[in-house]
Amino acid sequence: MKSKYLILLASMGFAAFVSGPSPALAASPTLGSAASFAILGASTVTCTVAGAVTGDVGVSPGTAITGFNPDCTLTGTLHFGDAVALQAHVDAGLAYLALAAQPCSNPIPFAGATQLAGMTFSPGVYCFASSAFLNGTLNLTGAGPWIFRMGSTIITGVSESGPASVLVNGQPTCNGADVFWQIGSSATIGAGTHFVGDILAVASIGLDPNAHLDGRALALNGAVTLSGSNTVSVCGSGGSIPPPGPPGCKVKVICDCNDHHDGDNDRHEGDNDHHDKDRSTCHDRDDDHHDKDSDHHDKDDDHHDKDGDQKNDR
Repeated sequence: MKSKYLILLASMGFAAFVSGPSPALAASPTLGSAASFAILGASTVTCTVAGAVTGDVGVSPGTAITGFNPDCTLTGTLHFGDAVALQAHVDAGLAYLALAAQPCSNPIPFAGATQLAGMTFSPGVYCFASSAFLNGTLNLTGAGPWIFRMGSTIITGVSESGPASVLVNGQPTCNGADVFWQIGSSATIGAGTHFVGDILAVASIGLDPNAHLDGRALALNGAVTLSGSNTVSVCGSGGSIPPPGPPGCKVKVICDCNDHHDGDNDRHEGDNDHHDKDRSTCHDRDDDHHDKDSDHHDKDDDHHDKDGDQKNDR
């Protein structure tokens, strides 16, 4: 049975970035069934050269997962295009929209390609109109959550001082706190980077050699690729209730499961035939009733005509 689906992230009448007069409080969205996944791809998932992943790995609607056991070690379960991976994609899409619905803590989104190195952020929602780069250290202070909303891409790389890193209260780990990266296109975690947080990208996610992710790589419509000697470990749990999406925002899962849906279509067509018959029977009965009423009125007219003729004879 061939099946496929597409997650559509649509927003009608809603600006990409919402500004407000005062800083907004960040709220962690629930990840639902996606919470157990360290890696979730749509087309393929690839791991090469002695990588290590802690958490489940899945792909859907694709079915290709390559490189695990023995090349890359996995502490978790593989899901090859099954119902579990499908539901995880739906829940990841809902989390993506929940992140997109949150107003920005910075009243004016960072414009153009923004360099994050050397910046320090307290908990909040930070919006970037296009892309962001990290060639150095990004510091996050406080208890979280931190939400970064990228209009396009995020790319990390090596600087003169060494590989890029994200530090939560001075440590290259989330320490149980929630860090989210909502990416409008793709994410590239450069060689040697120590990155922290859950990456939810519309397109693909790639980890270059020796890059490490303390979080999740969730690609909604593309591939996840680990290029060599990478580690990915689930960190943070997300919230319990997803914030409502903006007006007109929808997540649709369009399925094409031929056998199943053909049966459903036949059933719906049968239902339509049933309704058509009901409407036809109803209208036919009404028409018969009106016809009988017309015959009754015709007989009354004939009766009145006869009474008129008798009066005229007199």
